[in-house]
Amino acid sequence: MDMTLKGKVALITGGNRGLGLEIARTYVAAGASVTLCARNADLLDEAAAGLRAGLAPGQRVEAVAGDVSRPEDVRAIVAESMRLHGRLDILVNNAGVYGPMGNIEDVDWDKWVQAIEINLFGSILMCREVLPMLKTQGSGKIVQLSGGGATNPMPGVSAYAVSKAAIVRFVETLALEVKDQHIDVNAIAPGALNTRLLDEVLVAGPEKVGKNFYEQSVKQQQTGGAPLSKGADLALFLASEASNGVTGKLLSAVWDPWSEFPKHLVELNGTDIYSLRRIVPKDRGMTWGNDK
Repeated sequence: MDMTLKGKVALITGGNRGLGLEIARTYVAAGASVTLCARNADLLDEAAAGLRAGLAPGQRVEAVAGDVSRPEDVRAIVAESMRLHGRLDILVNNAGVYGPMGNIEDVDWDKWVQAIEINLFGSILMCREVLPMLKTQGSGKIVQLSGGGATNPMPGVSAYAVSKAAIVRFVETLALEVKDQHIDVNAIAPGALNTRLLDEVLVAGPEKVGKNFYEQSVKQQQTGGAPLSKGADLALFLASEASNGVTGKLLSAVWDPWSEFPKHLVELNGTDIYSLRRIVPKDRGMTWGNDK
């Protein structure tokens, strides 16, 4: 597939480390100019400097510090990116946190709400701010990071799970709202990554995140987890013209055959494949209950 991004401009939140930075590297290698956004300005500048080595003529890498949970910061981030690049083609909503860990009645409520504000509201605010530009040009790509919290309950990490499930339904809804403007909106589950979020789980311990999740995390740390490149490659596909028409889906970077999707657009767009839905008894071979 031709997944070039030459001449395109991407805005990547949470772009100063981990998967966000890996996505930025992949986009730059594919020819895109990028704006990195994150709260830690020092790490952000360091990441941008590292990406600037070996840029092709016309490519630019810029850094704009800000907090996506603050509407005024979001407006400033997008305005500055537009001033620096003059256009925007791709938004990657990668900024996210686990939030407080423990039983819901024990965790700090303000920190729980803050996790929702970053993971859910921050992504929605970014979409609201860039959509007028994407609609005006009649094209665009929005790539939303999700994760296991969207499809599985996560006792002890409820703010993360709730926000990730909610953002997937927002992606599905927004995709329908902007389909006629040729704007594709998709969510990515990148797999179990060995990033700072994993470190937070290990520090919290089994008392707060539960024995099963903690043991899974220890094993993940030992085995290396999913490669960052898997999520970055899927993010590249969804940002490129190779994925035109694939929209409103939650896709696994590790398990789904996304490179074959262009051959299956009719099935993808005509069914609820790769979407959130309710499981009814007949889906599990039962003979009782309703069909819907």
